Amino acid sequence: MPFPQFTLANWTFLDAAILSAHANPPYEDPQFPPPVHVQFVDWVPGICSLLGMLIINLIDKDRIRGDDYGDSMAVWRARLFLFIGFAFMAGGLAGSVSLLVLKYVMMDYPEQYTYYGYANVSQNVALMLSAVVLWIAQSAQTEYDYSLTL
Repeated sequence: MPFPQFTLANWTFLDAAILSAHANPPYEDPQFPPPVHVQFVDWVPGICSLLGMLIINLIDKDRIRGDDYGDSMAVWRARLFLFIGFAFMAGGLAGSVSLLVLKYVMMDYPEQYTYYGYANVSQNVALMLSAVVLWIAQSAQTEYDYSLTL
C-alpha cells in the first residue's frame, strides 16, 4: 500500500514549511531574523514529483505492453507519457538535491535551517518509492503475484 510513503513524503515537507513559517532567530544573534525560509521555489520539486507520480500511475499497464490494442500509436503515446512521468519525478529529485546544496548547504546555515532542504529531498525520495509501490501493486494479477515488468 503506497499511502504510508505518500503521507510520510508530504508530511516531512509540510513539517519543514510550518517550522520555517514559525522560525525564531538564531540563539547567538537574537536581534537578526531567521536567515532562510521555505519559499515557493522549495515547493516546485515536490509538485513535479507529485505530477510525475500521478502521470505514471494513471497509465494503463496493458497499453504499455501493447496487449489488446490494435493501434500502435496508442502504445507509443502511453510509453511517451510514461517517460514524461519519470522525467518529472527525476527532475523533482534533481531539483530538491540542487536546492539542498545551493540554498542550504553552501550557505552554511545552522542545522535547524538545513532541515528544510533535507525534508525536501526526503519528500521526493518517498514520492518515488510510493510510485514504485503503487506500480507494483497495480501490476499484480492476483493478491500474491508481484512483477516488476512493464
